[in-house]
Amino acid sequence: MKKTLKVAVMAAVTASFAGEAIAETTWNVSLWGKRRAFTEHVEKLAELVADKTGGEFKLNISYGGLSKNKENLDGISIGAFEMAQFCAGYHRDKNPSITVLELPFLGVSSLEEERKISQAVYAHPAVQADLARWNATLLMPSPLPQYNLVGVGDAPKTLADYKGLTVRATGGIGKAMAAVEAVPTSMSATEVRQALDGGVVKAVAFAPHAHMSFGTVETGKWWTTNLNPGTVNCPVVANTDALASLSDANRDALLSSIDESLDYYIATYNGKTMDAWGPTLDSKGIESVTYSDGELASFKEAVAGPAAASWIADNTAKGLPAQELYDLVTGMIGK
Repeated sequence: MKKTLKVAVMAAVTASFAGEAIAETTWNVSLWGKRRAFTEHVEKLAELVADKTGGEFKLNISYGGLSKNKENLDGISIGAFEMAQFCAGYHRDKNPSITVLELPFLGVSSLEEERKISQAVYAHPAVQADLARWNATLLMPSPLPQYNLVGVGDAPKTLADYKGLTVRATGGIGKAMAAVEAVPTSMSATEVRQALDGGVVKAVAFAPHAHMSFGTVETGKWWTTNLNPGTVNCPVVANTDALASLSDANRDALLSSIDESLDYYIATYNGKTMDAWGPTLDSKGIESVTYSDGELASFKEAVAGPAAASWIADNTAKGLPAQELYDLVTGMIGK
């Protein structure tokens, strides 16, 4: 063998071993819509993981390219991708334990409190077992503020005006809307603008970032400043087998980055997102609708207790420690 050929062969072998030493691990992450306040913790997580591992472990984030949002939990269960975000209300029967966080009028007052309570619920053994049925490990919540409505047509100036109003509302918010004789409709966020423009719904319940991201403020004529019927709970999960197969270093890089990612998310939402919300409403000339304390108290009284009692009864029958989970959540509010 000629000397030059030997050198080339040795160089190739050396490169091969070097490639093995720095082999990359890439996880596919299924989100939807576009990058927005709701996904900033996942984006931050990807950044931190790449930094901590020198690029050896990468999160490949896809917005709608891997799965529909209502099918993300199914995708996780079969290992179609390694990480995903979904909302509990999309398929309440598949994740009943975490729907306790979507009950109406719980009274959670901040993103920080929503984060704390969600993480406590996620750590409960019954909740972990519930999600384990789908080969899913809960990583972190996506804390959201209280929802309010943006709508078209005549603004509902009193709660009585909601009778017959078609509203995009999921989970406990949908139950709250039904209690005032509105007509709640469940649909994914990406379908909302078309539904509002086409008259399928007359109002949409969203958090502020989603009203801006999904364009309801482009069509809407009014919004409710203080209805605050509740929020949705949208965890980020990992495929359990994929998490177990990570090297210790990569797993530590992932798990140790969660708190910092959530800190960043909350700071961004409380700052950049909410700073843009008021000016957006003003620039679009959207009318503000504010309800009296008396109306809101009557609304809460009519909805909160019955919804909680029904949730506890239904989920106790399914074998969940429903009262315990409900007490865990309510016991942390305001503490």
